[in-house]
Amino acid sequence: MQNFQGVGVSPGRVIGTIRQMPKPVSEPPSGEQLAASTTAEDAVAGLKAAAQSVHDELKARADKASGDGKAVLEATALMAKDTMLLKSATKLINNNGSSAERAIWEAGASVSEMLHNLGGYMAERATDVLDVRARIVAELRGVPAPGIPASDTPFILVAEDLAPADTATLDPAIVTALVTSGGGPQSHTAIIARSLGLPAVVAARGVDEIPDGAEVFVDGAAGSLSLEPTEEQRAAAIAWVENAATLAVFDGNGTTADGHLVPLLANVGGAKDAAAAAALGAQGVGLFRTEFCFLERDTEPTVLEQAAAYRGVFDAFPGKKVVLRTLDAGADKPLPFLTDATEPNPALGVRGYRTDFTTPGVLDRQLEAIAIAADESEAEVWVMAPMISTAAEAAHFASMCDAAGIKTPGVMVEVPSAALTSASVLRHVGFASLGTNDLTQYAMAADRQLGPLAELNTPWQPAVLRLVQLTVAGSAEEGHGKPVGVCGEAAADPALAVVLVGLGVSTLSMTARSLAAVGTVLKTVTLEQAQELARLALSAPDALDAKAWVRAKLPILEELGL
Repeated sequence: MQNFQGVGVSPGRVIGTIRQMPKPVSEPPSGEQLAASTTAEDAVAGLKAAAQSVHDELKARADKASGDGKAVLEATALMAKDTMLLKSATKLINNNGSSAERAIWEAGASVSEMLHNLGGYMAERATDVLDVRARIVAELRGVPAPGIPASDTPFILVAEDLAPADTATLDPAIVTALVTSGGGPQSHTAIIARSLGLPAVVAARGVDEIPDGAEVFVDGAAGSLSLEPTEEQRAAAIAWVENAATLAVFDGNGTTADGHLVPLLANVGGAKDAAAAAALGAQGVGLFRTEFCFLERDTEPTVLEQAAAYRGVFDAFPGKKVVLRTLDAGADKPLPFLTDATEPNPALGVRGYRTDFTTPGVLDRQLEAIAIAADESEAEVWVMAPMISTAAEAAHFASMCDAAGIKTPGVMVEVPSAALTSASVLRHVGFASLGTNDLTQYAMAADRQLGPLAELNTPWQPAVLRLVQLTVAGSAEEGHGKPVGVCGEAAADPALAVVLVGLGVSTLSMTARSLAAVGTVLKTVTLEQAQELARLALSAPDALDAKAWVRAKLPILEELGL
């Protein structure tokens, strides 16, 4: 039996056959010409036939899909028959003697750029052009099309990594687990898997060499994939199905065994997410990612447009806390009207709160919109700024909130300097929330998207846990007593959630699908036991030992497959 070890990012035990994600389509060589045996007329005919085939395949998949996935597939299918795209490619074949592959590649680049420059709805179609371009080239080459494989039967998806756009057609009823050779524990793939409730393993080197159709056992908690599953593993997979039903229901009461209250909140991106989280029992919202209201736009939304979007989330939680994060633009979330795409190191550049340095007014207008929506709702609205590094920045943000009429300002602690000086930072605001994804990335100097750095980029690192401890300790200095929550993906790990509570964290916010699992495990430990486990984790020499030592003290994790 051959085993592959990676990093477990979403629990679950599944047996199934794998399908490999096709490799990205490579660019045809610059200047590639028609083969001597191919006429321009034949090349054009072949191009049109390939485009028609791509259209038909996408249309067939769209007919079986629903919701956002259906809309994406339909739009891409239409682009495969776009007359401008095909005419541009045909012209390159006839006038320049370009090969069909090179012609459609260059035509796609030109049309995509033109649509992007038009802005608005047309700009949204630019990515569709690039997608269909790659599909047509794959068809001409006779190789698998990019994207998630089409299938009528369930399978385990194996890939180098998964881009956010690939998820538009990911159906959890078909894709039963995700395993990648790249990515990290806080990569987009990991976050997506947790939000969908899919067992997932990342940074499992070598899995992209496993042949299609191989039967494997995936353990999302252990971070492993095994070929030729044993009878014991088959029994574990059956037991997981039974446990999953239990772990799907949260009773809406986050507490330890001895009654210490730990409200379990949800991370959401809009009204649809908020409604789903409320239905799953979330006790409020610990992270409302407002940048989703801004993405794929060339211009800033108006104050009233923003207020309407925020109101949709607030209304899902009347009488409950909703913590809203102001615009976190920059790095992997660039906005054309706000951020500079040419920054040499965007993760350390003008992002989050810092955009107010270079483009003042956007944050003021967002705060105005938040205040309008809050006044019209029954939610208890708290507002925090991302990328706060100093006490002076915290004070300035608090003054901006006060001017807008927002009563409870706070800060994200994701820069190590804010954790180290939390006593000074929290003197000016009402609360803090630890963004463990970025805090880990910055503390360990490890890009969270890179598979080779996965062992560094985990919130189980004792150094990261120490920063959490220092933040909580700073909140208690000089009688502040300000609440400190966690809204990073660390809160979704039931074992790590226990440690965080032991470190003094007051609330935990996570993808709504993780609420039941975290709530179930918390109810098996007292606050004193959680504190003991926190001390154990802090004493570990590295992240692997910290995680192993804590999990060994929580047998329920193995029982439930978490």
